[in-house]
Formats: sequence, structure tokens, C-alpha cells
Amino acid sequence: MIEQSKQSNWTRGGLHFRDVTVEVPFDHFGRSGETSAKANLPDTLSVFARIIATEADSQKPYLVYLQGGPGVEAPRPGIAGGPDGWVKRALEEFQVVMLDQRGTGKSNPIGSVDGAATGFEQVGEDPSAIAEALSFFRADSIVEDAEILRGHLGVDTWSLLGQSFGGFTTLRYISAHSSALHEVYFTGGLPAIGLDPATVYGRTWDGMIRKSEQYYKAFPGDREKMRRLVDLASVGDGLALPGGARATPERIRLLGHFLGASDGPEKLHYLLDLDPASAAFRHDLAASLPFSGRNPLYAVIHESCWADGAVTNWAARRAMPDAVREDPTLLAGEHAGPESLHEDPELAPFAEVAELVAARRWPGLYEVDALRAASVRGAAAVYFEDAYVPVEYSLATAEHLSGVKPWVTNEYEHNGLRADGYRVLDRLIGLARG
Repeated sequence: MIEQSKQSNWTRGGLHFRDVTVEVPFDHFGRSGETSAKANLPDTLSVFARIIATEADSQKPYLVYLQGGPGVEAPRPGIAGGPDGWVKRALEEFQVVMLDQRGTGKSNPIGSVDGAATGFEQVGEDPSAIAEALSFFRADSIVEDAEILRGHLGVDTWSLLGQSFGGFTTLRYISAHSSALHEVYFTGGLPAIGLDPATVYGRTWDGMIRKSEQYYKAFPGDREKMRRLVDLASVGDGLALPGGARATPERIRLLGHFLGASDGPEKLHYLLDLDPASAAFRHDLAASLPFSGRNPLYAVIHESCWADGAVTNWAARRAMPDAVREDPTLLAGEHAGPESLHEDPELAPFAEVAELVAARRWPGLYEVDALRAASVRGAAAVYFEDAYVPVEYSLATAEHLSGVKPWVTNEYEHNGLRADGYRVLDRLIGLARG
């Protein structure tokens, strides 16, 4: 195990913060060197975590927060749900570990600058080499990084709170290292096991059709506004956005991601209420599109989080129903496609890489026998109308976890932890502990 830590401490607003950085192996699994493209992989990378506690030298147990995404860093203190958010509830009995997953935040972030992919200085600029490197940025590697951090902190067990993709990572953690876990909490669903990702995306398309129709029923004039917007985006290279980006109709369709959050329909309505010719609209549209250069991993390896021993091959696009193809006002959610990488200059350096990632056969992530044998207790918030993680697959996976109690509710959308975090986490803790 490779371990080297850097640590700093500070206090603000009655909370105590400890920043920890550990050096971890780039390849935890011995896959390096199998092909020439892998020959230049780095030996190590840095992983950063910020630990929050209500007292100095706290002796409370640790709760690790695993952020959704993939490819997005952990929230920063003070902006994780507000004064009544989940952090406040967690701090009543835990120290909270905000882990920046590898490739994000302060953990060797992946990005692009001036038309070149960054974060791959040792690997080089060859797309095949970058695609190989990105195969080490999934949940399996994130879990092994966390295990090194746990060893550095000197604790036998800790607990996890996983939101969306963070819940997928939590399931991998249970599969690989259940003895290291005391309690586990899932919000935003659990992943399907062993399925073609296109099967899962087929169900999410059905949900987005329903949500689109519900939205237009609530805001009747917006269907025509969306149709006019699509017409504008159909001309030439697409609708011009700030910074040289553009949006064609399939990218405009991604505005449906708003419908996966409790406050999203209003946000979409107010966006469509702006004049499409205005600077305000163009800037707000660019900021509203879900896949951007701010977090390129979110676009490039997004579908891989569903790949449990499968090839993704642009699964969301493969699963798109004919009804959606024929009606551009039927909106998409987290349905990644190649257009985002070609239409955004900051994502363009990853366009060829993404094609190689889509063609890759990914190893399995979960061992069903290990999940069934795990005794770790916990609870899972499964949102009945979740736009991104179908309820039926969440419940099927929960069947393998004897100690994890599902809470199925239609009170929240996928953003339940952000919208009402104190209550959601409090309910899960109470459910797990009977």
C-alpha cells in the first residue's frame, strides 16, 4: 500500500476542518502494462478529503460522503444543503469525510485547457492512452482509494453516505470490503446488477416521456417555446453559445435534466421565458446544459457507471424510443451522447476518447454472493419517480442486501438529499437502526 499524507487544520463558524491528502496507486488491480497504451500510466496520484467535525480532536465515528456524478468533487463546507441540510444531521453523531473522488476537485483533477486534455501529462495526448487511463477512474478504484484513506486515519470501520453515483460506489464498497463498513446510506437509488446499460436507459426514457408530458401540462405554452428553440438549433451548426460552444437539437433535449429535481420544472420554465435572442438566454442556456467542460469526466465516463461487465456503446442513444426521436419536445435526462463532446470546445479534446470509452468492455463491479453475505446495516432512499435510477432496479438490488432497509417514497425527486437533507438522512438513520 502506497501512503503519504499532507494535512492541515482550520476552524470556522464553530466547525473544525481537517484537510488530508494521501498518495494512492494509480492502478490498484495490476492491470497496468497489459497493452502498450498502458505503459506510461503514472505510478500514483493524490486523493484529497476534507474532514468536518463539531469539536477539535473529535472522537466521533467517520461518515464518508460519496458524491454523485461520476466526475464531480464533494461539496464544500457551508454549501452542502444549507443550515438544515444533511451535513447538520450527520455532524450530530459523525465526523463527515468529504472525499474528492480521483480526477475531481483537489484529487488530480481531469479537465481541458486551450483545446487539450489535462491531467494526463505522463500518459500523453494519444486518445487510446487517455481512454486506458480513464478505465481507472470508476467506482472500483474510488473504493480502493477510500480504503487507503481509512487506513491512514487508523479506524477499523466507518460509515458511508452515497448520493446517486455515490450509492453505486457504496454498493461496490459493500461488495469488495464489507468488513470495513459500519453503516451505509443510499440516496437516489441503487444500481442495476449485470444488465446491459441500454436496458436501464430504456426505463429512464419512459420516465422522461412521462415527466415531459407532465411538464407541458403544468406549463402549456412551453411546448411551443421548446419547439421554436429546437428550430433555431436546427439551423447550420446549431445555436451559438458563449465561448464558442453551440447546441444542436439533441443537446437542447438535455434540458430535460431539470425535470429530475424538485425545483427543476420552474427553472426550465424561467429559462424558456427568456428571449432566445438575448444574451441572458444564451448564457443561462449554456449554464443549464448538464455536460460541460467544468467536469469532463461526467460526460466522458458517465455511462460506464452502469457497466457491470458490459460495453456501453452509447447506451442511452441505443435505447432512445422512436417516439422521442420523432418528437424533439420530449426531453432527455442523464442521457449522454456524442453531441455534447463535439459541440463544446472544452469537451472537444475528449471526443475521440469518449468513442473509445464507449467501445470498451468494462469489468464487473459487483459480486452478488458477497453482497448477500454482507452483514452491514443501513437504509436506502428510493424515489418512486426518480428520473435517473429506475425504482424497480433499485429494489431488485436491495433484495441482495439483508441489512439495508429500503424507504420507497414519492415525496422527493432525485435531489431529495439536497432538497430536504436533514429529514432524509434522519429518516435513513432511524430506519437502519430500527
